[in-house]
Amino acid sequence: MNPLLPVSLNGSRSAADGPAVPMSPQDLAESAVRAVAAGAGEVLVHPRTPCGRESLSPRVVGPVLKALRGAGVGVPLSVSASTGTEPDPAGRLERVRSWTVLPDRAVVHFAEPGAGELADVLLARGVAVDAVVPLGGPAGPGPLARFLAWPVRDPGRVRLAAELATADPALVAGLRGLPPVAVLLYGRDAAAWPVLRLAARCGTGARTGAGDVLHLPDGRPARSNAELVAAARELVPQGAAG
Repeated sequence: MNPLLPVSLNGSRSAADGPAVPMSPQDLAESAVRAVAAGAGEVLVHPRTPCGRESLSPRVVGPVLKALRGAGVGVPLSVSASTGTEPDPAGRLERVRSWTVLPDRAVVHFAEPGAGELADVLLARGVAVDAVVPLGGPAGPGPLARFLAWPVRDPGRVRLAAELATADPALVAGLRGLPPVAVLLYGRDAAAWPVLRLAARCGTGARTGAGDVLHLPDGRPARSNAELVAAARELVPQGAAG
């Protein structure tokens, strides 16, 4: 199994969440370099305007990707394509079609309208897709049903990113029989480390980073994404992280 451990550098957080959360292209690049050195095999960023708003604009996404690659980040780069970046489904499609610098992957939330069409446009542009499906939370079975109804024509470039509200093995067991795509499990905040341990036991992919969690497994505040990655690498076997 591919030993990638994706790191979510900033997620939907803001600078108010503390120094572990990078925001500017330069801070994202520096954080990514250190996280990769600590063992991250993939980097997820939420590009932002100078005022801190998430955006899919090519004038925002391009400079962030160039900053990371220019800093020597050689692992796959992923960006978020959620409603937090552009509320209008048609607007998201227009933004993605206008990109001049492409990420390696993009995150598509199947709890949001227009997810299947957005994923199709990304794949047509050569961008792999992480299909996010929340499990065990208030979204119910709808997002998973929408993913199952979406024809996965290129399973080698699609990964199911299951966001677990709790580290419940029954939620993972419910993923049996899905299309033949890679599976990544992750949780947020209090669920983050229990879900990462569950992923290690189940042999699926796992994810960490300040975008998901701001504390270490022992409860101490994380000082950086690199510190979170190092802690995750101690918990997840190299062969079960991607």
